[in-house]
Amino acid sequence: MDPLEDEHAPLFTVGQVADMLAVKQAFLRRVDELRVVSPQRSAGNQRRYTRYEIRVIKQVVTMTDEGMTLPAIRRIIDLEQQLTEAISQLADATSRLAEVTRHRDELARRLADAHRTTMQSQNMRSQNTQSQNRQP
Repeated sequence: MDPLEDEHAPLFTVGQVADMLAVKQAFLRRVDELRVVSPQRSAGNQRRYTRYEIRVIKQVVTMTDEGMTLPAIRRIIDLEQQLTEAISQLADATSRLAEVTRHRDELARRLADAHRTTMQSQNMRSQNTQSQNRQP
């Protein structure tokens, strides 16, 4: 995948992100210290932000403008990530349940067919036995 298309490619420096979002670099370092986002580091140990992290920081800026503290924002973001993961797990479980249900229904159909075949065979044997018993 082209790094420019990958939202998780670490492309942007602290200065670039600060300019994009009109925040101070110290604010970005504080966001990193509190692990609200954790940008990767370049070979020279400089922070490199992804487009995804920039979107998160944009949310952080909005929430701080609304009066929330960075620790509170981190908690909200953590809970949002947990919710996203739980929704994904629920979707996976729902998919697996549907698959198991289809399998169960197929087995029930096969069992009913086998039972019907067995009953027909027993009826035919019973009729043959009755016919043989009636013959002089």
